Amino acid sequence: MCGIVGYLGGSGRHGSEADEILLKRMADTIRSRGPDDCGVWFDASDGVGLAHRRLSILDLSPAGHQPMHSASGRYVIIFNGEIYNHLELREDLKQLGTALQWRGHSDTETLLAGFETWGIKGTIRRCAGMFAIAVVDRKARTLTLVRDRIGEKPLYYGWQQRDGTACFLFGSELKALKLHPSFNADIDRDALCLMMRHNYIPAPYSIYQGIRKLIPGSLLTIPLSAAEGSRGAQAQSEPEPYWSLAQVAEAGCRERREGGDKELVGELESLLKTVIGQQMISDVPLGAFLSGGVDSSAVVALMQSQSLRPVKTFTIGFDESDYNEAIHAKKVAEHLGTEHTELYVTPKQALDVVPRLPVLYDEPFADSSQIPTFLVSHLARRNVTVSLSGDGGDELFGGYTRYLVAAGVWQRLSKVPVPLRVLAAKSLTSLSPQTWDGLARVVPGLKKRLGGRFGDKVHKAAGVFGSDSIESLYKGLVSHWDDPESLVLGSREPPTFLSGRAPKLAGLSEVERMMALDMLSYLPDDILAKVDRAAMGISLETRVPFLDHRVIEYAWQLPQTMKFRNGQGKWALRQVLYKYVPKELIERPKMGFGIPLDAWLSGPLRDWAEDLLDEKRLQQEGFFHPLSVRKKWEEHLAGRRNWSYHLWGVLMFQAWLAGQRD
Repeated sequence: MCGIVGYLGGSGRHGSEADEILLKRMADTIRSRGPDDCGVWFDASDGVGLAHRRLSILDLSPAGHQPMHSASGRYVIIFNGEIYNHLELREDLKQLGTALQWRGHSDTETLLAGFETWGIKGTIRRCAGMFAIAVVDRKARTLTLVRDRIGEKPLYYGWQQRDGTACFLFGSELKALKLHPSFNADIDRDALCLMMRHNYIPAPYSIYQGIRKLIPGSLLTIPLSAAEGSRGAQAQSEPEPYWSLAQVAEAGCRERREGGDKELVGELESLLKTVIGQQMISDVPLGAFLSGGVDSSAVVALMQSQSLRPVKTFTIGFDESDYNEAIHAKKVAEHLGTEHTELYVTPKQALDVVPRLPVLYDEPFADSSQIPTFLVSHLARRNVTVSLSGDGGDELFGGYTRYLVAAGVWQRLSKVPVPLRVLAAKSLTSLSPQTWDGLARVVPGLKKRLGGRFGDKVHKAAGVFGSDSIESLYKGLVSHWDDPESLVLGSREPPTFLSGRAPKLAGLSEVERMMALDMLSYLPDDILAKVDRAAMGISLETRVPFLDHRVIEYAWQLPQTMKFRNGQGKWALRQVLYKYVPKELIERPKMGFGIPLDAWLSGPLRDWAEDLLDEKRLQQEGFFHPLSVRKKWEEHLAGRRNWSYHLWGVLMFQAWLAGQRD
């Protein structure tokens, strides 16, 4: 795991030495991604430079140093990630009769050998792994950027221009790009609009104008001559897909796996064992996050089944019972015989993370589970350098309750004329959330079935009654600010996978469409971004076995009944897990990885929030309509509504903005 950064062209070109100094300074801003080594390379003839920060995981020797040149000298690469099947690729190259003198055993060297034999795209299609790659082809005079299929590793890029000179910037994090003299740092209000809806900024957008995120499963090739051409020539390069989640989902639904339950569960177990076994290869200490839920428990169980030593597992707990999964994780760890470490976090320890968030997430980001994610990463890093996680299981195997709830609601709503739906919505919202909460307490079983914040959920549901499709209904359910254009001054909400750029997803059921949409946006831009920044902020590599493309492609071929049965998701994955862990240790209501954000905003974080949400401050900065923000803040403080998730998005932008001025 590493950090990469580079540029092509730019007004700061004064010769190789000056550019190498600049490249090193840019790379040093992301030192936490790679504290073990730093390397730079600059080609003065083409004005292209690469820099790399290394976290040594495979081949700790100098043979793994980057930027790395291919044997012929044609390719120069910087690489962030892991290629889990690279030993297989080496064997394939050997079988082709390719005469190679390997300098070491790094997967980076394997990539370069593949480029020489199969080309860049041909090699990438053969790779199983997570990666963000920049490679210069000195013969073809091109720069190619590549991002892994599902978006585990980040990669920003874009043209910037100052003093009439164009510069193409790219790197793992925005803070590295900002150090280049050509960087403009103009905030994109349209992207901010998207953040208010989702609490994250979905690809391809970023918080800065002219800077984009490379779409997962795509590559972008830029001629080295582009920096010398017209602005029109610079704009012509567009990402090219080499793998498509939407196409995988459609193909999987056309060609379902055949076989009985036992056979399909066995196939899934065998595949997961293979993938997890490959992801356990490391030259440094390795462990796993363990929450005690289905996903993380399955990963740890299959790790332990292939390990001669106890697997190192890590979890954090809270004294608040509604947010504490540590008890369950400990029981699973004891059953599996792992070397388990747990830390019960005090409110002060959690709150102390808040000032660090704008630096960790150098693009505004507002999933509040970023706090416990950082804390468990910090705990793991004391003992290991690599940690496996169970992320992706919910999206891939149907773990979110909202999938079945939304599909059921839509089946009923779609039969009712829109005017009647609007009338029903008005009736539901005529009662305050507090009144609905009171009803939930007196109706037997209702609170247990639907959980807390019942009144807020009723009002949320009423807001989607006018939906004209399952996609629009789902967009409403996963949105925070329903009308972000009215909140963000001078903004216009751009198209996303949930609106305007929605894929066809032909042949998918309503539930499967929602799962696919989550995998296209929520998973890479929220879940994976959250984990990457939290872990890499303290130099911890994370690996996600469920998101190996072989697992993804297999899972989409499974019949829907292998995922959903008896009103419960992840059926097939549960059957794999129950071979290793007793059912009674797992079966409980899904808790999530949350914090008592609503109480914190009204209590210990109140002064911090009040400062950031000050009406005069909002007016002077000019990004938000102050009255809209203040109304929700005052209602939250008065206890009339729980607006914590709406306000957290505004607060995280405000805190980030303040950090840009420091």
